[in-house]
Amino acid sequence: MSDAPVRPAAAGGSAPPRSNAVVAVLAFAGIVVSLMQTLVIPIVPELPKYLHADASNTAWAVTATLLAGAVVTPVAGRLGDMFGKRKLLLLSIVLLISGSVVCALSDSLVPMIVGRALQGLAAATVPLGISIMRDELPAEKLAGSTALMSASLGVGGALGLPAAAFIADNFDWHILFWTSAVLGVVAFALVLTLVPESKVRTGGRFDFVGSVGMAVGLVSLLLAVSKGANWGWGSGTTLGLFAVAVVVLVSWGFFELRTSTPLVDLRTTARRQVLFTNLASVAFGFSMFAMSLVLPQLLQLPTQTGYGLGKSMLTVGLVMAPQGLVMMAFAPVSAAITKAKGPKITLMIGAVIVAAGYGLNIVLMSEVWHLVLVSCVIGAGVGFAYGAMPALIMGAVDPSETAAANSLNTLMRSIGTSVASAVAGVVLAQMTMNLGGSALPSENAFKVVMAIGAGAAVLAFFLAAFLPGRSPAAAQAGPVAGEPGKRAEADETPEVSGVKA
Repeated sequence: MSDAPVRPAAAGGSAPPRSNAVVAVLAFAGIVVSLMQTLVIPIVPELPKYLHADASNTAWAVTATLLAGAVVTPVAGRLGDMFGKRKLLLLSIVLLISGSVVCALSDSLVPMIVGRALQGLAAATVPLGISIMRDELPAEKLAGSTALMSASLGVGGALGLPAAAFIADNFDWHILFWTSAVLGVVAFALVLTLVPESKVRTGGRFDFVGSVGMAVGLVSLLLAVSKGANWGWGSGTTLGLFAVAVVVLVSWGFFELRTSTPLVDLRTTARRQVLFTNLASVAFGFSMFAMSLVLPQLLQLPTQTGYGLGKSMLTVGLVMAPQGLVMMAFAPVSAAITKAKGPKITLMIGAVIVAAGYGLNIVLMSEVWHLVLVSCVIGAGVGFAYGAMPALIMGAVDPSETAAANSLNTLMRSIGTSVASAVAGVVLAQMTMNLGGSALPSENAFKVVMAIGAGAAVLAFFLAAFLPGRSPAAAQAGPVAGEPGKRAEADETPEVSGVKA
């Protein structure tokens, strides 16, 4: 690991103006990337007409982004640790801009899929931003800043959905992607101007074989999960992809344990704190996305069903918007609890709030304000959890491995959202009612999905209970001033021999 000095904490406990600018710029970059992911949602039903293709093929405009993001996130994290997190952050934003321009110029399927894949390659922006914060911010500011950065995912989605629906209803759909490109240019200029490059590096060589193996395994797994409902869960294609994923990922694991410079250090990943945080992340990713699947459908289903509210996509966006704002509002609360009690307690509180939100949704789903309330409660819980997860990860890994570890944690959330989409899709497709000759999800189907979402949050609570305890003073995962590479908090899990330093 590089012996370059880490920026010391600011004297007197106040963050310098430069630190405030870094936090604001990185959070803005996170919001821009999250906006990119939601801008396409309002036009998905219209894509077959816009791109002159059938719906099964235009669905790849969404799937391509998911697959590209899953593959690039751990790779970008490792490259950021090796060559500079700011460099990789800037490259991610360039890919976002390029993909947005390609989509904005597209009128057919293939360029749209290529553009959306390029946009997906920017998915590492948030974990890279959190890792930059660890290197550059004073320790007392880190918990609140990383919570804010994590909340940027919700804020981007919350603002993006109503904005995208308004643009799609009133302007040419290409404007959506030109908007994404312009925001990407602004984010690039701000990062280039205001965010310094960290001197904390891990060195070594890039594990090309490991990156290819992980890419093949993840693409096979996520393709099977995301397309299984369309292809048939018992079809040869779906089962074959699951089999390839198992074989390749197991082989990849053995390879990573035997190489001197692995893409993912599985020994570090196996530490109790890292392992159970990542497992809880899968459960939280499931819980958060389950709500995103249920509430829009309840709002848009016709009132003749007896439970649908018959609202427009713009109304859907406005109902969902407060969730992201609540996530941002609760970021400082999450940070305060983390400082006082430790990130483990913050994560467990978040799990309880999310479970309570789904419980409310089971009994409150007949009015628009019911769904606004539910989305805000769940958003508050997710805000707590997403603020605690980076602190838990950074408290257990060396500063030179921060980007790779945070990127892997982000990947775990993405896997949770993919599984949620598949499970909810099966439930909603199997439990239906007939209306005018059309099969629509029944009211009980939505309640079952909500119950599953609550169960996932409860599972996250019990997984968090296995995390090692922390003293409140050790809750901030920042570097110790004057001691390069040393964690500010002691991990109760002992160091494992063979972990890079």
